[in-house]
Amino acid sequence: MQCVLPLAGLYDRYDIPMMVVESGLGAVDKISDDGVDLIVYTTWGCIDLVSAGTGQMSKRYGFINVDRDDEGKGILKRMPKDSFYWYKKVIESDGKDLD
Repeated sequence: MQCVLPLAGLYDRYDIPMMVVESGLGAVDKISDDGVDLIVYTTWGCIDLVSAGTGQMSKRYGFINVDRDDEGKGILKRMPKDSFYWYKKVIESDGKDLD
């Protein structure tokens, strides 16, 4: 079994800038601000993808919705989500505009 410490716990332990790479999972996220010196953040994937563990499409991961369901039905049309436009704005502003 893998134990994952919260980012703040790792930062408290090692006191060095953190890099989060390929962050993401099909679950409910809780937003908080623990004051971690985060220098890099990359997302799991840019488009919705099939869950490797369960084969599900109902758990969404990316910034772009893929028209596909758990039974494999859909036309695979790509549709940008609100998060796509938010992340685009963050990139264009070099991280200054996070609203």
